[in-house]
Amino acid sequence: MKKYVKDLTVAAVEFPHELYVLLKLTDFEPLPETKAGQFVEVRVDGSPKTFLRRPISINYVDREKNQLWLLIKKVGEGTHRLAELKVGDKVNLVFPLGNGFSPVQRQGEKVLLVGGGVGVAPLLDYGKYLRDNGAQPVFLLGARSKNDLLELDLFGQIAPVYVTTEDGSEGEKGFVTQHTLLNKEKFDRISVCGPKPMMVSVARYAKATDTPCEVSLENMMACGLGACLCCVEKTVKGNVCVCKEGPIFDINDLTWEI
Repeated sequence: MKKYVKDLTVAAVEFPHELYVLLKLTDFEPLPETKAGQFVEVRVDGSPKTFLRRPISINYVDREKNQLWLLIKKVGEGTHRLAELKVGDKVNLVFPLGNGFSPVQRQGEKVLLVGGGVGVAPLLDYGKYLRDNGAQPVFLLGARSKNDLLELDLFGQIAPVYVTTEDGSEGEKGFVTQHTLLNKEKFDRISVCGPKPMMVSVARYAKATDTPCEVSLENMMACGLGACLCCVEKTVKGNVCVCKEGPIFDINDLTWEI
């Protein structure tokens, strides 16, 4: 898939949580084709200490409004600078990078999409793709508390949503792998994005139930093109760059102890 370096314009800035910012970016011409699960590398201007671009998952692509959404957690100086952007500002992106989630395998297949924290971001676009192409997505989202759940209303517009929170303030109390949904329903496959311990737990459940499963890795990335070797992951086929060979991997290709 062709890569682009583009200056996009900030069309809207929203703050769904005190630690997050949602940037909606647009262009004067139709946005390039992207796949759910791919990411962008964002140049951070006006931040002298931020030398490298920041990898951000594509949250959603609104073709009607010609917008690309980035859901960003404010962690360091670079992401805090991005949270200060205003409508009309320009943002330079290299995109689309990496490989997307798996395409629809067959009509009517049931796909469980599991996300935790900011890892829910790419699942919004993927859920819509699955629904629009004849699959039956189901979301299972986890967070520390109800205040940490992101975009629930948007997920609910696409497919059924099940929730766990560690403090029990929303949905079922506990972790995603403890949700009763997993004991009630059988899924054709699972796609996961979130903190590594959560993904490992879901991968373990998938192995135990003989359910195909893919995960979206979030290794530290610098170039996004496989040149800097910063994001190397050990696999059964050897060491690979997550930014180029991933970020989506079949759990059978990883060397996780599950």
